[in-house]
Amino acid sequence: MSSPLSRRGLLGAVGAAGAAGLLGAGPAAAAASSGGRGSAALVIHNARVFTGTAGGAPVEAVAVGRDGKILAAGSGSAVRRRIGRDTEVVDARGNTVMSGIHDGHVHPLGAGDRSLRPSLEGAETTLPELRELLAGFLADTGGAGAEPDAWLVVEDWNPVGLLPTGSVPHHSMLDALATRRPVALVGGDGHNLWANRRALEIAGITAATPDPVGGRIVKGADGQPTGVLKDDAQDLVKRHIPEPSRAELVAACAKVLELAAASGVTTMMDALVGRHELELYQALSAAGKLPQRIVPAIRLDAEQTKDPAGALAYARGLRKEFEGVRGLRFGMVKVFLDGVIEYPAQTAALLEPYLDGNGKPTGNRGELYTSAADYGRLTAAFNQAGWQLHAHGLGDRAVRTALDGYAYARRVTGQRDARNAVAHLQIVDPADLRRFAQLGVAACMQLQWAAEDTWTMEALLPYIGPERHRWMYPARSLERAGARLTGGSDWPVDALQVWNQLRTAIDRQGAYGTGELHRELEGLGRTSVLRMHTSGTAWQLRQEGLTGTVEPGKAADLVVLDRDVTRCPVADISGTGVRMTLVGGRVVHDADSAAGRAAAARAARAVSGPRPATYAAVHRGRHRNCAH
Repeated sequence: MSSPLSRRGLLGAVGAAGAAGLLGAGPAAAAASSGGRGSAALVIHNARVFTGTAGGAPVEAVAVGRDGKILAAGSGSAVRRRIGRDTEVVDARGNTVMSGIHDGHVHPLGAGDRSLRPSLEGAETTLPELRELLAGFLADTGGAGAEPDAWLVVEDWNPVGLLPTGSVPHHSMLDALATRRPVALVGGDGHNLWANRRALEIAGITAATPDPVGGRIVKGADGQPTGVLKDDAQDLVKRHIPEPSRAELVAACAKVLELAAASGVTTMMDALVGRHELELYQALSAAGKLPQRIVPAIRLDAEQTKDPAGALAYARGLRKEFEGVRGLRFGMVKVFLDGVIEYPAQTAALLEPYLDGNGKPTGNRGELYTSAADYGRLTAAFNQAGWQLHAHGLGDRAVRTALDGYAYARRVTGQRDARNAVAHLQIVDPADLRRFAQLGVAACMQLQWAAEDTWTMEALLPYIGPERHRWMYPARSLERAGARLTGGSDWPVDALQVWNQLRTAIDRQGAYGTGELHRELEGLGRTSVLRMHTSGTAWQLRQEGLTGTVEPGKAADLVVLDRDVTRCPVADISGTGVRMTLVGGRVVHDADSAAGRAAAARAARAVSGPRPATYAAVHRGRHRNCAH
C-alpha cells in the first residue's frame, strides 16, 4: 500500500483542513481533539521517530489527521490501524522522522533580496583579484550601457577577506575600477558596507557628516571618509540604491522559502522586520507562497529604544495593520545592542578592551547602541503589553546589558515567563551564564559559526586573547547552567546549511572548519542539538503547545529525512537530505515532485558549496547570482 513521496494523494486527503492547520492554528486549536479514531490522511511508517519528548517506548510511525494535526505516534502495528482506503502511506525506510526545524533567528526575505544581485560569496581575495571580479560584475550588469548612473551592488563582501591579512579597505581601491558608476559592496555579516567615491558623493557623505545613532562612518587619519560604513551608517548609502520591483522581490522570496522548506524548516522568526518586509509577506501569503509559519520581529532602532511608549505604539500599529495576513503571528520586537566582533569592524561591545593584535589592550571596547537602563525600560513596557524582546548581543558587554535590562523588567512587571532572548552570544562572561536560567531568557545561538576558521581565529584570537576566546559560543556551559538553548541560522548572513549547522553544534568543526573550536568544553550532545532546533526554539517563540515535538494533538509540522540523524556518524549529519516537509499536515516540500526536485537540488548545492574562501571559487561561479 506504500506509495512514493507523491503530493497527489496527500494533498487531496488533507485539503483545506491541512491549510487551516498551517495558516490559522494557535495553541488552543492544537490542544483540541484530533478527530477521534478515524482513518488518517497520511501515515509515515518504518521510521525512527525523534519525538523530542523524554522517555517512552520507541516510536516507529506517525499518523496525520485530516485536520492537519498528529493523530497518533507509536508502534508500526498500532499506527497502521489508522490506514483507510484513501490514506497516503509513506515508507520512511528506517530513517528519521521528526519535528520540522524551527529557525529562531533568520532573515529569509533578505536572502531573496540578495539573490537578485551578484555575490562575492564571502571570498578572501587580493586587491587585483577583487577588481577582476568587480569588473566582471560591471559587465554582467549592463556594461557600457549602464554608465554612469546604474548602481553596482555586490552582496556577501567579506570585511576581513582582503589579502594580505590586515589590509584595510578604502574607497580609492574601488575608484580605480574603469567605471563612473556608484559601487557598493555589502558585507555578508550585515554590519559593514564599502562604497566608492561616487557612492559617497551621491549619499552626501563628507568629512563633516556626523555618525548616525547606532552606526559609524569610518574616517582616515586625514578626517576624510574611507568608504567603509558600519551598522546603521550603511543606510546613508543604501537609501539611494534603487529597489527591485515588487514582482521581482516576491518571486525571489518565494524561491528562497522553497529552499528553506526543502531544507526542513517549518517555522522562522524573521529577525529584522519593518513595513517593507510585512508588505512582502502579505504579497507572498496572498499568492499562496508562504510555506512556513513566520514570527516577525519588528526592528526598533536606537532612537526608538529611548521612547518605550512610542516604540510600543509603532509595533502595535504594524501588528494591527498586518495581523490578518495568514501565516504571520506577532508578538516580537528586535533591538541591536552592538555590532560585530571580528577585525577590522570590532563594534561588538566588550567588557574589556580589544587587543592590538600583539597582546596589548587598546582603548576600544566596541559600541553599545542602547544602555541597560533604556533597554530595561523598553523591555518592561513591551513585556507588560505581552510582547517579547529579542536582542542582538555578540560581545560580553552587550550580553550583560541585555540581561540587566531583562532583570529590571522582571522586577518592575513581576512577569516570570516573558521569554525574552539574546541572539548570537559570541562571547559570554562566565559570571553571566546562570542568569539566563534565573531570568528565563532564551539563549538563541548560531552554532554553524562555532568552528575554527578565518573568522574565529585570524580575525579574532589575536584581538581578544586566549582567555576570552575560550568562551566563544559557550553552548555547553549555558546548557549546564540551566539555560534554554534555541537555534537559528542568521541566513543570509551565513548560508542556509541547516544540517551542517546541527552537526557543527556537536563537533564544533562542521564540514568546513579547519579545526574544532573548543569542542571538549562547549560541544553539545546530539539529543540536545535536535531539541534546541525544534522544541527549544518553539518555546522561544511561544508555540510549544502547537509544534516542536511529535505528539498526538500537535500540528503535523514534520520532516522525513534520508538518513537516521539520531544514529549516523556525526560527520554524516551535514549531508542530510529532506524527502518531505509538512506544515500543519500540508506538504510544502516533496523531493519526488518536479518542484521538490528543483528545490532539493538547490538545497544540495547549498550543502556542498560553502561560501568559498578563495577568489577562484567565486570566479568560477561569477554569473550564478546574475541570472546568467
